[in-house]
Amino acid sequence: MSLITLSASAIEQIKRSSDDTENMTLRLAAKMNADENIEYGMGFDEARDDDARETIDGIQIVIAADCVELLNGTHMDYVELEPGQHHFIFLNPNDSSYKPPTEDGVFEQSS
Repeated sequence: MSLITLSASAIEQIKRSSDDTENMTLRLAAKMNADENIEYGMGFDEARDDDARETIDGIQIVIAADCVELLNGTHMDYVELEPGQHHFIFLNPNDSSYKPPTEDGVFEQSS
């Protein structure tokens, strides 16, 4: 079972963001805020010895050991939230503000 999953649009955008898809390592990070919502971060980085590692469609993903529990079960997508405004979103059942997409695939934004 995967620690995280990526949508096809997220995979496409991540690959576009890197010049070298063969040696690309994407670091995902998360931290719990005081209000119990999770703050997310991502960027290209080198792997460290204690990182959790996963490869999805040729994308090497690393997650620091202290972020694994927060990110376990997360689905990352790349969506158009407003016309012309595309963003990576994290659908994470571990996040107190998580709202699953509706049956028609519409995402509700938390307030």
